[in-house]
This record gives sequence, structure tokens and C-alpha cells, in this order.
Amino acid sequence: MTAIPAKARAVIIGGGVSGCSVAYHLAKLGWSDIVLLERKQLTSGTTWHAAGLIGQLRASQNMTRLAKYSADLYTKLEAETGVATGMRQVGSITVALTEERKEEIYRQASLARAFDVDVREISPNEVKEIYPHLNVADVVAAVHLPLDGQCDPANIAMALAKGARQRGATIVEGAKVTAVTQANGRVTGVSWEKDGEAGTIAADIVVNCAGMWARELASQNGVAVPLHACEHFYLVTEPIPGLTRLPVLRVPDECAYYKEDAGKMMLGAFEPVAKPWGMDGIPESFCFDQLPEDMEHFEPILEMGVNRMPMLATAGIHTFFNGPESFTPDDRYYLGEAPELGGYFVAAGYNSIGIVSSGGAGMALAQWIADGEPPFDLWEVDIRRAQPFQKNRRYLKARVTETLGLLYADHFPYRQMASARGVRRSPLHEHLKARGAVFGEVAGFERANWFARPDQERDYRYSWRRQNWFGNQRLEHLAVRNGVGLFDMTSLGKIRVEGRDACAFLQKLCANDVDVPIGRIVYTQMLNARGGIESDLTVSRLTETAFLLVVPGATLQRDLAWLRKHLGDAFAVVTDVTAAEAVLCLMGPASRDLLARVSPNDFSNATNPFGTWQEIEIGMGLARAHRVTYVGELGWELYVPTDQAAHVFEAIEEAGQDVGQGAGLKLCGLHTLDSCRIEKAFRHFGHDITDEDHVLEAGLGFAVRTAKGDFIGRDAVLAKRDAGLDRRLVQFRLADPEPLLFHNEAIVRDGRIVGTVTSGNYGHHLGAAIGLGYVPCRGETETDLLSSTYEIEIAGTRHAAEASLKPLYDPKAERVRK
Repeated sequence: MTAIPAKARAVIIGGGVSGCSVAYHLAKLGWSDIVLLERKQLTSGTTWHAAGLIGQLRASQNMTRLAKYSADLYTKLEAETGVATGMRQVGSITVALTEERKEEIYRQASLARAFDVDVREISPNEVKEIYPHLNVADVVAAVHLPLDGQCDPANIAMALAKGARQRGATIVEGAKVTAVTQANGRVTGVSWEKDGEAGTIAADIVVNCAGMWARELASQNGVAVPLHACEHFYLVTEPIPGLTRLPVLRVPDECAYYKEDAGKMMLGAFEPVAKPWGMDGIPESFCFDQLPEDMEHFEPILEMGVNRMPMLATAGIHTFFNGPESFTPDDRYYLGEAPELGGYFVAAGYNSIGIVSSGGAGMALAQWIADGEPPFDLWEVDIRRAQPFQKNRRYLKARVTETLGLLYADHFPYRQMASARGVRRSPLHEHLKARGAVFGEVAGFERANWFARPDQERDYRYSWRRQNWFGNQRLEHLAVRNGVGLFDMTSLGKIRVEGRDACAFLQKLCANDVDVPIGRIVYTQMLNARGGIESDLTVSRLTETAFLLVVPGATLQRDLAWLRKHLGDAFAVVTDVTAAEAVLCLMGPASRDLLARVSPNDFSNATNPFGTWQEIEIGMGLARAHRVTYVGELGWELYVPTDQAAHVFEAIEEAGQDVGQGAGLKLCGLHTLDSCRIEKAFRHFGHDITDEDHVLEAGLGFAVRTAKGDFIGRDAVLAKRDAGLDRRLVQFRLADPEPLLFHNEAIVRDGRIVGTVTSGNYGHHLGAAIGLGYVPCRGETETDLLSSTYEIEIAGTRHAAEASLKPLYDPKAERVRK
């Protein structure tokens, strides 16, 4: 029996592939005093029944980087540990049955080339040659990734566990963690029970790798890990004579995947409407358990499978399996330190890609724990993106019914979740709804994305081409450029920092100088020690000791955590005041005229220049008018007490009927906000700027003041200035007005792929699709960079593009200062 130590540097909770990977990689970094506690037996939750598909291409460069790391690790583990992993690089094929799916998989192929993943587009006849058992009559296209593979999930976990033990880690089965202990905002260890005994382990770090138990375990400490288990079905045939080694096959249009293993065929599914499980908690006895069969639920998948793979019609069924896996509200897993509790890390919620993800995720999290910061940009899986309300079980049950099926749904741009909607609403929600708003959701917040005409359906018709709202966006966009538009931006995160040390505290965190007169607004970034961008925000000085920080709604929890992490002994308080104020953005050349109709205050440049705020009377209410813009026009963000927001909106709407040369006020949505900002080359956090992107290479040096004194990232800024830039963020405009850019298209410089489009939208004023993306430039001048020939590869086709380092729209920012 393995003795449980009383003290450890780190305790890992959960012995699935995720926990074993974290233990292995921490041990590999030299952390020998680590303990992994598993409540039953290793792999007994989800890992043991996983399908074991190793697909290297993911939706972003860093997620692909982690998946490729996993594949490489799994090919080496057997030699290192002596445990057979079943890892075979048999390749994979994804087939398309529709033109829309063809566009998607061809876009993925372009992305794979940009990420240096071996890929090629193949014809239906070539699919048939590789996969002779397949019915390809209605296959329109396919892609082949020859280095993808499959493995034995349980043995992968066992190999990782053995590798961890070999380096000094302690792994104990049958030991249930009953509590994570804490004091003064940090974990202090865990309490455990085993074979009727109980004890504690003192530890600085606790890692929740508890899979489908992770949410319930985390909730004991007030930590939000929003996930919920769903039933996942697959069947395995009896041995089929003559069946030889085959690539993994995905037929997403039929929600199905196929895997040959030892002469048998597995058929698994991600059906459109899933079956959540464990709403009332997971049984204490759960260990290698199966859930009841439900052939009626699986039958539509099987019928399509028999048509796709006719040999299944005569093959006997060896196993019909139903087992639980955990899913999250956005189909992305959780990694990192929880914002609510220092030293509490999470690696859970893998949405059925836990095997291919856990190798790389364990490596990244181990480095994160050791260094105190992620090794590269991991925002899309960062636990800090989770919203506190999302731990609600009713919400999770409703949402994961949809998210399981979205794994194989068409991944159209702008696709909106259909389930668990309407949780967070602006006080203007019903007003906007009555005027044709079609809503999208970010961080649970309902936001008007576009406004339908009275005779137009209020719903999305998704496509890779111009969607049904493209014309609406154009009218909204041009209204902002030529008249005035109104955006409801209540979802913006609002953080109040106040106290005697508030200014000094913010000076330490912000790259720009925020020690400004009351009434001034400063655009700035908060940097990490590498000069990467942790937050993109504005800071408004309200009083000598109080500041308002405005951040994207999606990053609010991240930004709060960053501030609180660095607060230390500063005499200051950090408060989330997001719900206190609505935000109405009036933007466009006629915005000053409209404000003059509803407010007696002076909005002239002399009184209210760009980058300042003033308290105003508006209608019969009060507001703060912030003269800033994210669309590149004259405009104001109006911060209105929530209880007065509807009145102020009504007053503005009434006064704006004939403003702007009679065109009148135009209600605008978030799609238009994005298309306007990309014409002006304004950066978007999470896409164009991340914690991995150096502030100077992102073109934001104008917002950095190294002369003000010390701040986090200052040394990295000075070092980069001395050494020169390795890459630069460039704006692109396609020469052809027809193609569209969304995100992740390949940037081609002089015939060679050099990067990807970080964000894209249609520039209705500039008359073509606009994108941003980084281009390597070590040792080059601006002239060198711009003298090249650029193209953007979209679904395998290259389109000529104009490149610019200055905004293509209003490069001197004259319009915002009118």
C-alpha cells in the first residue's frame, strides 16, 4: 500500500488521462514531491471508454500545437515506460457531403498548411482507394491528414502514470478527496479518506482534474468550473473478415466517426440533440460504469452508418456502449488557475477530445504552475473565461444538450448558440427586440448583432458566403460612417479601482500613464513580464482616488483576476460594477448634433475633446459622456445608471428621427461595430492581441510610456525596442470585393504561407474584405515589408491583397477628433 504523505508541493485530484498527464509533466520539470489521488481506480471515469482519436488540427495555432505535442509524446511513451500505448499514425480522412461542408474542410486544409500540419485535399475516388468499404456516391470532397492516428486511451494514461512514478511522483488509488482546504485566499492542501482512514496533505498547489466531478468539487471552494456530463454512444462490430488497417474516418454531415481496431469497426456519434446525464449528481459507486443502452436514440446514426459503410449491415454488434463524458458551455476545455482561489488549478471539461488534448494540456499546465504564467496564449481554454452564473445546473443541462452535437455541426462563422439563452440582458433588451434586433450571446450576455427590417425574418441563415444579414450590416455600417448610429454596449465590463493607492497600483499595471487629471480617459494595455498583452482597456480618472476601467465583457473575469492577483498590500479596492450602468454608444459625424438635441451640455472640442469625459444631463436623467470610439468616428459612450437607461434611449431615439441630413438615427449591432473597427485597424483582444503578442509588434507602442517609471513589462518593451521587431501586425484588403474573411485564413507572402488572419470582416466603406494578421519581419524595414506581394488563401484559393501598416480608413485619425 502506498503511503500518503502529509505534505506535498502539489496535489492532483483525479486519475484520468488529464491528471496523469499533469503529474507526468510536473515530474518531468523536477517536481518530485507531488501526489495524485484517485477516488477509485486510474482511468475509471471517462478515460477508459474514450475512442482514442488523435486528430492534430484544431481551431487555432496553439491548440494545434498542443495536439501535435500529444501525438508526438504518445509515440514515444511506450519506449520510455514499457507500457504499450496502441499509438498508430494511421491518418485520418474527413469527407464532405455538401458544398458548405466542402468550404469548411478546405478552409481547415489551408489552416493546416499555415500550422505546418501535413494535409492534402483528395477526390471522392481517392477516398475510395484509401477506404474501399465506403459509399462515396454523394461525397463531394475530402481532406486527408496522414499523421493523425489512434491510440489506447487507458494505456496512454497508465504510461503517463508510470512515467510520473519513475520521476518520483506518488500516485494513490482508492483515496477520495473530501475537501480542498484554504486560508487567506489560497489553497493550503486537501483532506482525504481511504479505507476508513482520513488525513490531510499540506500543499501549495491543488489541481482539479476530476473530470465530470470537477464542477461539484470546485463548488465546495466557490470556484466555477461549468461542465456537465452527457451520454456518449458508440458501437463496435464483431471481427469483419478481410478488414485491414484503415485511417480514422469522420463524416460530420452524418454526425459520425469510424475507427478500425483489430479487425473490428467502431462507429461513434455526436448527435445534434444530446442526452445530459448526472443532473442529480454522479453515484458514489461509479467506477468503470456503463449507462443504459438506448438504441432508439442511436438508431438514426446507425441507419446512416449502414448506408455509408454497407458492410455494417451484415456485421454483428460486439459492443453497444454508452458512457458519460463532460461537456462545457462553449465546447472548449478548462485550463489554468481559478480566479476565485490562488493556487487552485483546473484541467477538466474536455468535450470528448480529452485524449488528444491531455498530453499538450498537461505540459502547458505544468509550465503554467511552475512559472506562474501560461507558456503561450491559452485564452480560448483559460478557466478565467468562465462566468460565475454558468455553474448553474439548469443552465448547464440545457446548454450541453446542444454543445455535444456542435462538435460535428457546420462551424459557420457567426454561429450562435440556440440553447440556454436570455440569462443576461441589457435594460434596453425589449426595446431593441421590438425594433428588429437579432441577438447573439457572449459570456451569457444577449447583444444585438444586427437589426432586421420589418419584412425580414429575425434569424440567421448561416453560410460561408454572404449571410442573410450582410445587407443590413452594410446599411448600419454606412450610417455610422456618414450619419449616426446607436449601439447598446451595456455588456462592456466595468471595474472600479479606488483607494489611497489606486493610482500607484494602476501605474504599476498599466503600460500607459494613467496619472492624469480628473476627466481624462487613457487607452492602455496591461502587460506581462514578456511584454505580452494581458488586458486591453480604457482607464477613466473619476476622482483623485477613483478610476473606472472598461474592458471587453468576455474578459471581465480574467481582468478582475489579474488586478486582484497583483493588488498585494496596496490600499485600494477592486469592484465589478458592470451591472450598475448601461452603455449607449452614439457614433458617427452627426453624433454631436444629436447629443445637442437631448442635452444642454457643451460637447465641443474645447470643452469635451477626444479622450475626456464629462457628467451630462440627458433627457431627464444623468450620464457620463466618454468621448472615445471603437469604430473610428466622432462619438461618445454614454454611461447611464441602469434604472435610467430606457428613458435615455427613448429620448435619444425621439430626437434622432431626422438627424444627419434627414437620414435619422440608425440602430446598429455588434457585427457593424466589428466591421467598422477592422476598417480602422483597431485590435480585438483574444484575436489580434493576446498575452503572447508583444505590445510593440501589435503596433500599440503609442500607448506605452516607458518614461513614467516602472511597470510590469517595461523591461520587455525596452528590450524589444533595442533588439527590433520579429513580426508586425499588418492590415490587409482583398483586391476582389467578393470573397469574405473571417479568421484563420492563410497569409501568403511572395508565394509562401507566413501566418494567419487573426480577425476579418467586410469593410463596407472600403469596399472589400479586411483582415489583420502578423507577418515576420526580423531585420526588415517597413519598406521591405510592404514591397512584397501578398495574398490570402481561402479554402485553397489565393486572393491578391493590399497590405498596410497604417489604418486603411482615416490613417491620421482626423475623423475622431472633429
